Amino acid sequence: MTTSTNTKRTIAVIFGGRSGEHEVSLMSARSVLSVLDPARYNVIEVGITHTGTWLTGQNALAAFEQGITEPLLPASLLPDPSKPGLFVWRADKHEKIAGVDVYFPALHGTYGEDGTLQGLFEMADVAYVGAGVIGSSVGMEKGVFKDVMIANHIPVVESVVVLRSEIEQDLESVIRRAESVSAYPLFVKPANLGSSVGVTKCRSRSDLAEGLMEAAQYDRRVLVERGVPNPREIEISVLGNDNPQASLPGEIIPGADFYSYDAKYVLDNSEFCIPAALSEAQAALIKELAVRAFKAIDGCGMARVDFLLDPKTGEIFLNELNTIPGFTKISMYPKLWEASGLPYASLIDRLIELALERKAERDRTVRQYRRDV
Repeated sequence: MTTSTNTKRTIAVIFGGRSGEHEVSLMSARSVLSVLDPARYNVIEVGITHTGTWLTGQNALAAFEQGITEPLLPASLLPDPSKPGLFVWRADKHEKIAGVDVYFPALHGTYGEDGTLQGLFEMADVAYVGAGVIGSSVGMEKGVFKDVMIANHIPVVESVVVLRSEIEQDLESVIRRAESVSAYPLFVKPANLGSSVGVTKCRSRSDLAEGLMEAAQYDRRVLVERGVPNPREIEISVLGNDNPQASLPGEIIPGADFYSYDAKYVLDNSEFCIPAALSEAQAALIKELAVRAFKAIDGCGMARVDFLLDPKTGEIFLNELNTIPGFTKISMYPKLWEASGLPYASLIDRLIELALERKAERDRTVRQYRRDV
């Protein structure tokens, strides 16, 4: 790992990406960059376009926000540990611009949070913030994630996964399978996306048909799950590697019918209750389930774990686990840690330390088998 001569660590913050959550990523990156102490860190901004081109340069984030990326230079991280650092193409020449101590992906959704970028980090043998390949991919894929939760006796809402090809070839058959899960309402979601992109609450067969086609635009696998009537939406933040800790839980009271993309990032009418009004037993159970889920997928660094609480029965269901939660000014992940005694800037510092700890642990693994002859 390369540390600059002035003892500052070099942090590469990566944002944008080939995902429906591209714009959310820019908001998260803006917040992360705002608290990285220039006395402690040299910061490199790396943006990924909608088409997957890596770009870097001074004020790269502002360029992405304004949609004016022409002055930026094409950048790359090579999957070759013998050629560490970030490279740019300058005058038809591949040139190293910096060594990097830690990569901080402020990316959400596909090609950033789903294990693909983490695979590149692993190939390059670098330190990076957040979960590894397995934790990222399982945390992202809602259908597989539910199967892992069921295997670990963690309660989830009943659901079924259908394929885009099935929706296109025989929509009526898919609708019948979906309706067998539960009475309406049903929720339809792309299996590999977050920020409520492509999510539809369906109260009728016509809603369901529209929701299936909407979700299938964003992924080849689509999840249909039972809607919990008027659920309380409880979220909790997890931080750590092998010995993760959970924050106190918070509650979101959506300003819309459910916590949609607009309710999260456009409208300013959702309420946040921190801490959530829960009994001691409820809060303790939610903390326990969050940590168990984090460990079950081999999470590391961070995760926000979302729960649904049925107000009539008191049942608690684990809904989703986000391995790169939102870091915007209104995001619950940093808010919950701040309420738990860990301010935003200190949280970012801790995530960087956890990335370095995880890299040191990976370096202990023997990569060659040598038989004693």
